[in-house]
Amino acid sequence: MTIGAVLDSLKPDFPDISISKIRFLEAEGLVTPERTPSGYRHFSDHDVERLRYILTAQRDRFWPLKVIRESLDALDRGLTPPGEGTEAVRPQAPKPRPDEDVPTAAELSRGTTLRLTREELASSAGLDGQTMDALDTFGLLRTDADGHYGEAALGIAHAAAGLAAYGIEPRHLRPFRTAADREIGLVQQVTAPLRGKAGQRGKEDPTPDVLRLCIALHTALVKDGLGRA
Repeated sequence: MTIGAVLDSLKPDFPDISISKIRFLEAEGLVTPERTPSGYRHFSDHDVERLRYILTAQRDRFWPLKVIRESLDALDRGLTPPGEGTEAVRPQAPKPRPDEDVPTAAELSRGTTLRLTREELASSAGLDGQTMDALDTFGLLRTDADGHYGEAALGIAHAAAGLAAYGIEPRHLRPFRTAADREIGLVQQVTAPLRGKAGQRGKEDPTPDVLRLCIALHTALVKDGLGRA
């Protein structure tokens, strides 16, 4: 949009707006339209919405330019603008979005009736006997008292098979088991006294929710690390 088109777009809501006011806000660094080789300003839809935010803050909240600049910086960093009718006036840090990679507490507490033989598990994941032996040796796969593998083993075996395509062998996966066992130990230590209290009060076992939070933390740390790599 040209500066004239922007002016026409804003006039119905902000009758006092002028081209000089838009140029002033640009000079203050609050909006940065593109410039053509000949020097003409080209405003994007984002620029126009930014101008609306600035003009609304001045008209309805009487914010000085310093406060507006701080709020725009917060929006540029991903903070959430205040909604209509909310008490908050400044952009707020957003709530974390539900991570599809993290199971819910209900999923963690749900039992499974799946019981697989060694041959069935190996066939499903496409693993040979040597790899199955290695996964057993390094404690990645564990059977129940009857020698069967459960649903979790199915996920482990398929993940191991997928990683093998990248040259990652079962021996390289042992730290995952060690880390998981440490997390489980921490959860059990924390929830053991809470489970008794929950039972006395008729509440649900807190273990699945604590596990969910631990998994969410682990996932967030991994994503943060990858984002910094």
